[in-house]
Amino acid sequence: MASTPLHDLKIHVRFKLSALWTAIMFCYVYGDFWGLYRPGNLRDILEGMGPLGPTSQGSLLAVSVLLAVPAVMIFLSLVLPPQAARWLNLLVGVALTAIVVVTLPGAWTFYVFMSLVEIAMQLAVIGYAWRWPRLAP
Repeated sequence: MASTPLHDLKIHVRFKLSALWTAIMFCYVYGDFWGLYRPGNLRDILEGMGPLGPTSQGSLLAVSVLLAVPAVMIFLSLVLPPQAARWLNLLVGVALTAIVVVTLPGAWTFYVFMSLVEIAMQLAVIGYAWRWPRLAP
């Protein structure tokens, strides 16, 4: 008995980008959450040490802005005009990939794994944005 091919729906690049940013955001959050389990991390937090040094309003704002970017990109990938969405995805994809790469030296294995997943997805964002379909002339 021959199998019947499965129906597939063509998914617009906007939805692919939005889904990637959603997955990236989850990886960021889970990576940071699992980082709390490293010995000494909770003690450092209670003693006022954050990811950028001593905890301050400014350092927490900087980290909050950084972590808000993928969440905002979920929405902006869907609503911005195509040219703006394409360039913003390229720019943010490259920038966040560079930031993740800079955080890798000395990282624990779980963090390296999560970072590699994030990098792969951010490279997919860059690839999809770069190859954004064009209208036929």
